[in-house]
Amino acid sequence: MNLESPKISVEKTPEEVFNFLSDIKNFESLMPENISKFEVLDEDKFLFALKGMPEIILKKKEVTPPNKIVLGAAGGKIDFSLTGNIIQVDENSSEVQLEFTGDFNPMMSMMIKGPINKFIETLATNIPNAI
Repeated sequence: MNLESPKISVEKTPEEVFNFLSDIKNFESLMPENISKFEVLDEDKFLFALKGMPEIILKKKEVTPPNKIVLGAAGGKIDFSLTGNIIQVDENSSEVQLEFTGDFNPMMSMMIKGPINKFIETLATNIPNAI
C-alpha cells in the first residue's frame, strides 16, 4: 500500500525543513489532536499512540540531506515506512510531501487506508505552522 500526502508549501529552505524533521522530538508538534501518547525513546526513535489505536514506534532509517528523511516501524508485527520528501521551490521556500509505504493484506489495507491517509495529511499540513 502506497499513500501520499498533498504537497505542502513551506516558506523555509529545504535545509531548514530537513533540520526540523531530523529532530524527532519535533514530530510531537505535527501530531493530530487525538494523540494520546508521545514519547522520545532515543535520538532516532519515538513512540506515539492515537486514541483507540495501538502504540507505534518509529525509527529514523535513512537520511539524505536536505531532501529526504525515512522513518520506519521499529518492532511490531507490521513493516512500513514514512518518507518525507523535500523539494526546493526557490531560495526561500520548499515543498514537502509525505509518503507512507507498507505491505499489508487486502483486509488490513481496507481498514487502515482511511485513517493513515488522514494521519499523513495532518502531519504534512502541520509542518508550515510548526517550523
